[in-house]
Amino acid sequence: MQVAGVDIGATDWVPLSLALGDAPVASCDTHVAVRVRPQTGLVKVRLFGQRQAGDLEGADPAFVTVFDGPLLLSDGRLAVGDVEQVTRFVHRLGYRGEYGVRVAVDSPGADARAIDVTCHRSG
Repeated sequence: MQVAGVDIGATDWVPLSLALGDAPVASCDTHVAVRVRPQTGLVKVRLFGQRQAGDLEGADPAFVTVFDGPLLLSDGRLAVGDVEQVTRFVHRLGYRGEYGVRVAVDSPGADARAIDVTCHRSG
């Protein structure tokens, strides 16, 4: 069985206890794992800050939200990578601490080909 996924969260190692199983998404206090299509093509991941008035771009409103909650980013950086830890992108958000994170996909589950991630500082 071929399983593919994207990990979104802190720059430290993904906890071994975070397992997708049959679910489209799994999360803990520092990471979100999102099931995507098997490695038959690229999966597009876009990262957005909190949308401001007048912004022309933003997360796709047609996407389905699979996670909307807090993530603790101990070094103020958000990492996005594949669950096999082959590729990884790290973006500095700024401050250490808790961020509100919304993860939305074009198709929840094993057919997901695009992910939009929106982050904003909590509190």
